Amino acid sequence: MTDPDIPSAYVRDKRTPTETREQLRARIPGWGADLDPADRPSHPKLQYAPDSTGAHWDFPERQPERRPRERSIEHAFVTPVFGTAQPLKGVSGAVRRLAYERFSEGRLAHWLLLVVGDRIDAWGSHLRSFATLHPDNPVTQTGVRGELTHHGLRSRRGRSDARHHLVDPLVVAGPWVAGAGGVVLGVRKVLRAVRG
Repeated sequence: MTDPDIPSAYVRDKRTPTETREQLRARIPGWGADLDPADRPSHPKLQYAPDSTGAHWDFPERQPERRPRERSIEHAFVTPVFGTAQPLKGVSGAVRRLAYERFSEGRLAHWLLLVVGDRIDAWGSHLRSFATLHPDNPVTQTGVRGELTHHGLRSRRGRSDARHHLVDPLVVAGPWVAGAGGVVLGVRKVLRAVRG
């Protein structure tokens, strides 16, 4: 059994009765100041009186939607002005579009699909970089070299995530090694097919 003198945030039934307004007002200076709308400091602001404030606002002209934009299923339409700098494209765009068309923003599936779309886009960028003169360098751009030159292990001593240190190289280098292995196996298969 719990001690009634020890406060607890989660109880099945209240241990003490709720105080009345008069008791709260006597105990807490200024309690209930906003109960009466006439006593509220913001009371005049809460009333819609556009003539007295000079404020005016009409629904703005809608930006033309040249391409269909993603929007939450909770919203009836896209906001009047929206960004067009990064249009959805390719497989990652299809995954992100699915997240918006199918799942509410309150669902975990919505956000997980957006993360998957981001990872697909990142790997697409890595693959496209190999077609350029300056492909991505996993040694310098993932911080592996910094681990060796800037006291990586010493700076991690005493941290609570120390048990993850052995897994870090696998997480960072693993996908690159697996990708390189896949390329080697693919090239071997093609060469065997050409020779055979």
